[in-house]
Amino acid sequence: MEHKGVWILAEQSAGRVQRVSHELLTRGRMLADKRGTDLTAVILGHGISQEDLQELIERGADRVLAMEAPQLEHFLPEPYAACLAHLIRERKPEIMIAGATTTGRTLMPYVAIKVNAGLTADCTVLDIEEETGNLLQTRPAIGGNIMATIKTPNHRPQMATVRPRSTKPAPRRAGRRGEIIRLTAPSPLLASRVKRVGFKANAEEHGLADAEVIVTVGRGIKKGENIRVVHGLVEKLDAALGATRDVVDRGWLSYPHQIGLSGKTVTPKLYIAVGASGSIQHLAGMQTSENIVAINTDPEAQIFRVADFGIVGDLFEIVPVLTAKLQKMKEVK
Repeated sequence: MEHKGVWILAEQSAGRVQRVSHELLTRGRMLADKRGTDLTAVILGHGISQEDLQELIERGADRVLAMEAPQLEHFLPEPYAACLAHLIRERKPEIMIAGATTTGRTLMPYVAIKVNAGLTADCTVLDIEEETGNLLQTRPAIGGNIMATIKTPNHRPQMATVRPRSTKPAPRRAGRRGEIIRLTAPSPLLASRVKRVGFKANAEEHGLADAEVIVTVGRGIKKGENIRVVHGLVEKLDAALGATRDVVDRGWLSYPHQIGLSGKTVTPKLYIAVGASGSIQHLAGMQTSENIVAINTDPEAQIFRVADFGIVGDLFEIVPVLTAKLQKMKEVK
């Protein structure tokens, strides 16, 4: 049987489909259309909402494969891997992509080994090579200094993970039709040496992932105590405070603030980069923001290539003026 079709790994929590699934449909739909094939969303769980499964169809999936069992209600590596590998061997997809979430980062390498496939992690770009139909998997390499494009010409499926929030969710088209197949997981696949005994939510102090406005400081801030220069701007915009890797490596801000390939990926409505040069590593975490404003003294800085608005100048002069202007606007209101 020939390998055919594009799959995305949809995720659920408490039976409800998660946002990353809709983001993957955006990428999956593009790949499926370029290959002239269908797009399948695979999801593992228990008691998954029928309405949410239908939404996967409405957002671009041609088919949904939902494999269910009480043992799959919560993510456990062994039963999830066994079930996914079973589906891959049985139905033979050509391409499979997942989010670089806790689930995706754990599950996809495990499954890739089981089905003798290749995997590229943390891709920023996925495309199809016209001449061969191979999946082009692009990701930063060598500490984010170059972009490497990887191909898997000899093994199927071609597997990749992409960062959550690195693309927008696929739009919903009410009334779009597709096939929803609910499968009961075979009991031999459900054995697990790991047991889930409890769950404690991570109360993230900074809330970068869901922030609508983010002000990020880069190495141009010069020293840790200078971060106070942006505090007024953060307060006036009710923004979250982000940082480049340079700032975190120097101990000026802690790791939860870090945005980039080795930190968080964000898609706020407004992203203000203050003194950030725009390394590949950093751009990978913020370039899909809706509106990007960059402040930098170097007119050739990489950050200006993705910015919607660029201010070339000294941040220590510009930021206080910008903060004061915002304060006056609030007072007028």
